[in-house]
Amino acid sequence: MPVITEPHQYNEDALYVDLGAIVDQPLHLKCEGFNFAGSIKLKAATEMVEAAERRGVIRPWSVLVESSSGNLGVALSLLAASKGLRFVCVTDSRCNLATRRMMEALGAEVHVMTDPDPQEGLLGARLRHVRELLASDEKYVWLNQYGNADNWRAHYRRTAPEIHREFPHLDVLFVGAGTTGTLMGCARWFREFAPEVRIVAVDAAGSVTFGDAPGRRMIPGLGSSVPSQFLEPALIDDVVRVEEADTVRMCHRLARRGFLFGGSTGTVVSGATRWLAEHGTSATTAVALAPDLGERYLDTVYQSNWVEGLYGDDVLCGEEEAVAAGWV
Repeated sequence: MPVITEPHQYNEDALYVDLGAIVDQPLHLKCEGFNFAGSIKLKAATEMVEAAERRGVIRPWSVLVESSSGNLGVALSLLAASKGLRFVCVTDSRCNLATRRMMEALGAEVHVMTDPDPQEGLLGARLRHVRELLASDEKYVWLNQYGNADNWRAHYRRTAPEIHREFPHLDVLFVGAGTTGTLMGCARWFREFAPEVRIVAVDAAGSVTFGDAPGRRMIPGLGSSVPSQFLEPALIDDVVRVEEADTVRMCHRLARRGFLFGGSTGTVVSGATRWLAEHGTSATTAVALAPDLGERYLDTVYQSNWVEGLYGDDVLCGEEEAVAAGWV
């Protein structure tokens, strides 16, 4: 029985769900949401904060500041509370209300940007506000998840080896792309230690990460409106782009079988399922990373008025018919 003294000391890193019977493809889902922050972002947050502490960047009077669409903000709120530090999360109007309330419950100050930057969207507006805070007072310390190498190192040191231990004969790994920290950490490790594994990035349609034109994105988590500072395309074997309507449908499909996952997970599973249908076989060994759980999405992805208002009244019709027919 594990006994801990600080919340970031616990993370379930060996839980996988066999989705074969649900998605009709050979796919295992690595569940990263079972920790006190509720997402994979706890790993990057811990790595970035503790590395900054070792370097003397964080002092007792420091105020941590970070731009986040939600999950990293919760993880940093948890860490700041545990370490007796103040934390300011700069987010935007797409951040789920439950996520904002969770950060505030943990003692964080949440700044919500509502007006997008003309060129770089809401993320650009968030980053501008972060820079304004930094210029206003030297007490602010920006961890900068977009350019901090400790972001991807967390997954090079932990996530990728964890997967390899459980699946030593892995054929393909699916990883969602946000900052690309998780993606690049895993890709670098597998290129070094198991280069035969194919790395497939799953991105949200409307993201500019892989050179596409920017588009509307309403589900926080994956995708970006500014280029990644980590991305090395040569380390990626393929990219799958997922429309948000497909994300919603996959979330509901999984929920119909008792698995309530978040929007990022729905995107990754949707992309992985489509890729495997085109390129996989029944003998393929495939793993996808599930970054989050679904409780924070109850007012959005799992709320019918929100879904129908954004994606149309019939967005879930096919899924409901499939359930009624017993296909899923």
